[in-house]
Amino acid sequence: MSSPKPVVGILASGRGSNAHALLCAAEEGRLPARIGVVLSDVPEAPVLATARDHGVPALYVDPGRKGARLTPEQEQALVAKLQDHGVQWIALAGFMRILGEPLLAAYPGRILNIHPSLLPAFPGLDAQGQAFRAGAKVAGCTVHFVDAGVDTGPIIAQRALEVRPEDTEETLRARILELEHTLYPEALALAVTGQLRIDGRRVLTS
Repeated sequence: MSSPKPVVGILASGRGSNAHALLCAAEEGRLPARIGVVLSDVPEAPVLATARDHGVPALYVDPGRKGARLTPEQEQALVAKLQDHGVQWIALAGFMRILGEPLLAAYPGRILNIHPSLLPAFPGLDAQGQAFRAGAKVAGCTVHFVDAGVDTGPIIAQRALEVRPEDTEETLRARILELEHTLYPEALALAVTGQLRIDGRRVLTS
């Protein structure tokens, strides 16, 4: 009898194109995991409808307040919902909150995020615009483990592209997003199958 697939929970705040990429990868077998639930801190986030279209439970979690962080109480409620759905790994997909102790303690080394820049360059909001306005010649995306900082966790994988002379901020965003949709399932697959280990700031593949 084959072992059950690892269960991934997705946290997202918006339209959820990366969540959709992960859902499709799981359905097609490119991601050897099951998406157990999608949670959002925005009640009308399109990602919730996307998840339901894929037959995955989709729930709104009250953030408890405005700002970059959930209240500790609401973050603990989010942990409880993840655990209720058997979640073993968390994938952030445009989740616009900084994680705190309840989530980090419940899922140590098991939370991943994708960021639209080649970290450590251009962390935080509007990374694509930051890169474009800085005149970067190379841009891209990064999948990293999540820690208590903003886009500061150990880097798992990156994918780069050349910034073309004819690029605008909008075309650069679209081109980076295409990279994200392929890189994230690949990196998450390495994580959930136990092929990654953290050595200081470095993430090594077994």
